[in-house]
Amino acid sequence: MSEEFMKLDGRDGDNPKLMYDLLDVFAIEDLVKVLTHGAQKYSPNNWHRCKGRIRYYAAAMRHIEAWKKGEDVDPESGLPHISHAMCCLMFIHGISRLHPDHDDRKVKDE
Repeated sequence: MSEEFMKLDGRDGDNPKLMYDLLDVFAIEDLVKVLTHGAQKYSPNNWHRCKGRIRYYAAAMRHIEAWKKGEDVDPESGLPHISHAMCCLMFIHGISRLHPDHDDRKVKDE
């Protein structure tokens, strides 16, 4: 860990604690609402079965673009588009960890 990180929370030991208190509880709550909606619609942790990251990138971008155009709430779920995008990005992160050998970002030769 960097010295700057260790100084931020007032500790300078070898094992500084992660500062979970920095998380926005309302953003996390909306993220969990999106996850709950998805679990009810598909099944809990359904995203674990997916190796492809691009589908979640595309979904995140659709939600970000809808938000950018002024639509704050996804009409299907009734939840914030930004929370859906956060969820998609979390899935990309998780899939990268679960399936590091499967990278579908590469452009294939036609």
